[in-house]
Amino acid sequence: MIRIFIADDFQILVEDLEEMIKEQEDMCVTGTACSGREALEKLQSAQCDIVLMDIEMEEMNTGILVTEKLKEIRPELKIIFLTAHETDQIIITAMGAGAVDYIVKGISEEEVLLHIRAAYDGKTLLDNKVQKVVLKEYTRARRSEQSLLYFVNNLSALTAAERELVKLLLDGKKVSEIAAIRCVEMVTVKTQIKGLLRKFKCSRTKEIVKMIHELKLEHLF
Repeated sequence: MIRIFIADDFQILVEDLEEMIKEQEDMCVTGTACSGREALEKLQSAQCDIVLMDIEMEEMNTGILVTEKLKEIRPELKIIFLTAHETDQIIITAMGAGAVDYIVKGISEEEVLLHIRAAYDGKTLLDNKVQKVVLKEYTRARRSEQSLLYFVNNLSALTAAERELVKLLLDGKKVSEIAAIRCVEMVTVKTQIKGLLRKFKCSRTKEIVKMIHELKLEHLF
């Protein structure tokens, strides 16, 4: 029997979910809460396997905050978020809190039941939009991590002149301005820039500057 706890401040939705779940032979509702505060209090000891957690209760992110605390107290709980919002930022923040799935309110009862059973079995049935957002964020994070390691490894290979050159590029200086500041010919600056591009495997100085900003490493220069 899949034991389910429902946390949502919209009483009609809670009643609808209860009615739907009670009609299933393999499910039962073991508790409900109409606020994040009540949910956190009850779920510290409630007997349940799955929590249907509304994200927006007292505040826009109440469900997310409650979930973060619950995962510290009861990491075994499988939490599925219920929400009317599906912006990229909400999805990323929600899934980062430790939820196993994310359901947008309004989907059919059959789909809700499918998500519950899948979560109970240790599977995740994220809908297409959520999958794309999560995958995009994962790819971005992995790319940033790899870029950081690559950049730091190459940082030690920079000469003093090249580090100064990077700082001037970060300040938005053009080749002619850099040449004037350093009292050298433009051809000298261009040669040094080619060396930088080769070390960081970039085709333009803008790529190096963008990488430094994305990795928040400006302070190193």
